[in-house]
Amino acid sequence: MTEHNFKSMRTAMVESQLRTSDVNDPRVIAAMANVAREAFLPNDRQALAYIDRPVKLTEGRWLNPPLATGRLLTAASIAPDDNVLLIGAATGYTAALLSQLAASVVAVEEDEALLPRAKAVLAGYGNVKLVSAALNQGSKKYAPYSLIVIDGAVEEIPSALVKQVGDGGRLVAAVLDRGVARLAIGRKSGQAFGMTHFADCESVPLPGFEKPKSFTF
Repeated sequence: MTEHNFKSMRTAMVESQLRTSDVNDPRVIAAMANVAREAFLPNDRQALAYIDRPVKLTEGRWLNPPLATGRLLTAASIAPDDNVLLIGAATGYTAALLSQLAASVVAVEEDEALLPRAKAVLAGYGNVKLVSAALNQGSKKYAPYSLIVIDGAVEEIPSALVKQVGDGGRLVAAVLDRGVARLAIGRKSGQAFGMTHFADCESVPLPGFEKPKSFTF
């Protein structure tokens, strides 16, 4: 498949998947129209880069559909001076988008099978720092963050991540509610933090964010 083919598919993604579904931030649209999504996929799956469904990366990890990513980034209202923590960098696609929208990006990934491609593709993005660490622990070293983006669906938001949100900062994620992924944004004011759901959208679960199992007798 040629670069021209991919560019045409990227344009179609923007026009048919994003603009028609409340992805209306011009900067988010521009970033998603500019970043070559196929570069972040294994060679044998690049033809699937612009479909409206998840694309498998490794066992247990997927690239989220474009709409889920676009809706989260739109809701986040990213400012050019934001310091962003990305949870679930995978092969680097969302980190590349954020690099065009924010001042700095700390991208956390724990899967050693995904890190080599992320390192290679993100090498040219000077404001992205790739960190190998547990997803549910984030990166305290560079906190506080004005924005945390969890790139996947989670059952709960760990307190370790909430603590890394700066006062007045935001956190966006897909929160699983009885099997349904609900996109949500949280804001921090002092020690208070709460999440507000704004849309249901397909998003693939991230490992390590499961609620503790409860037992009944």
